[in-house]
Amino acid sequence: MGRLSGKVAVVTGSTSGIGVGIAGLFVAEGAKVVVCGRREEKGKAVVESITKNGGEASYHFMDITSAESIEKLFADTAEKYGKIDILVNNAANVALKDGRVDELSLEMWDSIFQSDMRGTFYATKCVLPYMQKNENGGSIINIGSMASCSGDLGSTAYACAKAGVNLLTQATALQYGKQNIRCNCVRPGLIVTPENDAYVPQALKDIFLSNIMVNRYGCPEDIGHMCVYLASDESAYVSGQIINVDGGLNSHVPTVAQFRELNSRTW
Repeated sequence: MGRLSGKVAVVTGSTSGIGVGIAGLFVAEGAKVVVCGRREEKGKAVVESITKNGGEASYHFMDITSAESIEKLFADTAEKYGKIDILVNNAANVALKDGRVDELSLEMWDSIFQSDMRGTFYATKCVLPYMQKNENGGSIINIGSMASCSGDLGSTAYACAKAGVNLLTQATALQYGKQNIRCNCVRPGLIVTPENDAYVPQALKDIFLSNIMVNRYGCPEDIGHMCVYLASDESAYVSGQIINVDGGLNSHVPTVAQFRELNSRTW
């Protein structure tokens, strides 16, 4: 405990899902956390849950598609707490069914890129001046997606936007590393949350479980634990990395599940 003691963290999109798991673990490790997103009622409920357990957190409205909203988030956070040490770019439009290339409209493409790529870029841009004032710099953690690893039958715009987040991570790490500002990306596998559990079809869960190396789906805390490490001084020599937290989903050849069904190891 106390791995983030004295640090101030902003976790975007932390009114539900993975963001709640990250915020909760940050607070448990001693950080002061700004919970932010568009859903004020849910955000305040997250803060109330944190403060009931003795942690320090506050809610701030943020719309990831609004530049003014992003600017205000960081300005108000710096005014309230005096500094910003950690940014987790978690807010995104999870449009996993956005379609194939021929099915996508420009409006859908632009909407997903605005939230998932443009929003992550602008939040990073806006936090840099605050981190540059810190003697110890800061840590930026982008939440990517396994969708960015390779081509798929759908999710084209979402996958392309998240692939952009991968390269933005490396560019940020390179350009600001000499100022003690680190940037890494965490790519979750299938994460089952209280919000999405009832909506993820069992057939989809079965497909994932047959390809995951461990015996369960992921949960928000799995991503949160990796984020704690990347936010802490323990990872001072880790930057520009794209880290899969997916139960081993992307670390094997794509035919494993089918060969398991055949009870065979090879053809």
